[in-house]
Amino acid sequence: MKSLWGGRFSEKQNDFFFQFNESFSFDMRLAEVDIIGSKAYAKGLQQRGIFTETELTAVLGGLDELLHDIQSQPEILAKALNEGYEDVHSFVEYQLTQRVGDLGKKLHTGRSRNDQVATDLRLYLRGELDATVDLIQKLQKTLAHMANEHPQTVMPGYTHLQKAQPILFAHYLLSYYEMLKRDASRLLDARRRLNILPLGSGALSGNSMGVDRHFLAAELGFEGITANSLDAVSDRDFAVEFMSGASLGMVHLSRLAEDLILYCSDEFRFVRMGDQVSTGSSLMPQKKNPDALELIRGKSGRVVGNLMALLTVLKGLPSCYNKDLQEDKEALFDSLDTYKASLRVMSLVLETMTVNEERMATEAEKAYMNATDLADYFVGKGMAFREAHHLVGEIVLDAIKSGRSLSELTLADYQKFSNLVDNDVYHALEIMAVLRKKSSIGGTSPEQVQAALQGLS
Repeated sequence: MKSLWGGRFSEKQNDFFFQFNESFSFDMRLAEVDIIGSKAYAKGLQQRGIFTETELTAVLGGLDELLHDIQSQPEILAKALNEGYEDVHSFVEYQLTQRVGDLGKKLHTGRSRNDQVATDLRLYLRGELDATVDLIQKLQKTLAHMANEHPQTVMPGYTHLQKAQPILFAHYLLSYYEMLKRDASRLLDARRRLNILPLGSGALSGNSMGVDRHFLAAELGFEGITANSLDAVSDRDFAVEFMSGASLGMVHLSRLAEDLILYCSDEFRFVRMGDQVSTGSSLMPQKKNPDALELIRGKSGRVVGNLMALLTVLKGLPSCYNKDLQEDKEALFDSLDTYKASLRVMSLVLETMTVNEERMATEAEKAYMNATDLADYFVGKGMAFREAHHLVGEIVLDAIKSGRSLSELTLADYQKFSNLVDNDVYHALEIMAVLRKKSSIGGTSPEQVQAALQGLS
């Protein structure tokens, strides 16, 4: 067992408890940032006379060598799993000492694993957050490209999963573009609060070596330093904020997945999933299942669950660092990995998906979705909307009984209900006329959708 403590103890740690207590099996992914943070701290110690220039050169050389080995030989970490390291910090210190001798034992002077892990997590999550935002923006570009490919494609819009009003398919795609835009914005906003350095806070009361924390922040690319050492070592707000953003982002992906699962069904046939992201049935040879989408929908619950798990861990903790905080990493890493993978898969789904424009247009003509526009037609003739709403309800009921659409009713049929109706009613009910009327900013008219697309570039 390779730990960073032990002099106080007279008995060997129980083997089963060691397995229960260790975190190296999951925090080893922090090895690179732990080394980067250690390099900055070594420079800070040299400024305070803990290392000479020669000793610093040796320590930095050893850390660089270890970093190179880990990056070029990932199997080193996998092999180290069986070598008894308690955590990633003990791994880095032991490996450094193997390379530079007892100099490696001086690196931890004035530093605690409490401020070390808080720094590692921020360094790691900062890079991963940026990568996540890149994936969100890639998915946005995919949606925008599809919308540009289908500028005039009409589809039914739904409320309560019932046909409601016709919309442009591009308008539908851009609704998810807007959700993703907020997702990226939330993460970037959280990044500002994440990018504050806790290193130099010690275990809880500060650094006794007088290390220049502003120097450390500049070395590691942080925008500032934490103001209170007690708060700094126990703060996991940044992890909660990321996981909250990831949870909401996964909810948006799940909603898109649910739409597309419906739309690729035989009942809708609006889209067809690509073979690359579909599976078959072990029993039914005709089946083509949208498993990629179903997995995204399912994994959203997992990410939301991780957020609840971390909040539950944090809600009962007393001040300062407690070992409960070790439970932050598995939930955070799983949410991060799941969210990033789901974003990549959703991009792949959209890139390989085929759109059935004809089927969408056919369905958009059904179910009296221009009924509201008929009411608007009566309003344009001077009728109060509430009266027009009731009148159109009666007309729709009559059309249902005769099995005809509103456009198929004769002028005589309309004039049975109101003498305000003239031949211009048929133009008002045409689907493109209906769409063009939705011309307010943010509406589904072709002109507004085109303006929205142009605004993306």
